[in-house]
Amino acid sequence: MKKTIFIISGISLFLICAAQEEKFPEAEISNGLIKAHFYLPENGKGYYQGTRFDWSGIINSLEFKGHSYYGQWFAKYSPTAHDAVMGPVEEFGPLGYKEAKPGESFVKVGIGSLTKPDGSTYSSYKLYQFVNPGKWKINKKADQIQFIHTLDDQSYPYEYTKTIKLTKGKSQLVITHSLKNKGTKAIETDAYDHNFLIIDNEGTGPGYVVKFPVEVSGTGKGYGELYQFQGKQLTYLKAFAKSESIYCGGMQGIGNDPKDYDIRVENIKTGAGVRITCDRPALKMVFWSSSTTVCPEPYILIKAEPGKEFTWTITYDYYTFDIQK
Repeated sequence: MKKTIFIISGISLFLICAAQEEKFPEAEISNGLIKAHFYLPENGKGYYQGTRFDWSGIINSLEFKGHSYYGQWFAKYSPTAHDAVMGPVEEFGPLGYKEAKPGESFVKVGIGSLTKPDGSTYSSYKLYQFVNPGKWKINKKADQIQFIHTLDDQSYPYEYTKTIKLTKGKSQLVITHSLKNKGTKAIETDAYDHNFLIIDNEGTGPGYVVKFPVEVSGTGKGYGELYQFQGKQLTYLKAFAKSESIYCGGMQGIGNDPKDYDIRVENIKTGAGVRITCDRPALKMVFWSSSTTVCPEPYILIKAEPGKEFTWTITYDYYTFDIQK
């Protein structure tokens, strides 16, 4: 009997250790100033297998001058959870969903062809079945990483390239995108960067301030209680409880000019910040925060005619500043 118990205990210990040692495809880049760690896309093996966010560019940690900017903001992990992602991840609007009949396919860039299950409207929070996940190719250098996703789809075939590079001699990360339309239908949708920021593991509250180049306004869940707009800033009024979150579905004041796509998120307790800019204008600006992460969500319009290419670049400048006492 004791021998049987020993064997069972040994098997249990083995399974626990095996789970702890599970590795996902990963990579790291550095330019001597910034060090960033990625989870890489791979069908059936990658850290993220959901159908909401583009699989490429998941940064689970980035460090600069002893400060950290990203990390796990959610409590429970599952590879197919719609939001089990970290860093400056992006989501594209679905292509062909409205036109598709139940059982037919639609496309999400950076994910692949998916099945429309029924006559319900599209939901980012639903897990859809794959028809064709496409093919990923990854090219890596010491200071940059490139993701190429090729999808051979009847309606919306494409080649999507995302290159993430650390600028030499600067505390700067640049994300360059290219979407080539290889089909006969125009591609027109939107895309936004969720920017799951956690600067120095600071919980959401008065320790953060978010700055814009123009005066902004808006309302929504938690306004006046948890956050407010003051001129060119968004400020938090108190520390969030674990279950609290805010949502502003459309900030006012951001114009149709790339110069207005200019966001600074600062941790005023530790003196670390990041500036986010883009070479395309913001289609709209959404803002969301939970108790663990601060998320400005700028949208852009994506348009690529058959045989044409659409490009855009998002730049992150990480910096430090003196703390005011």
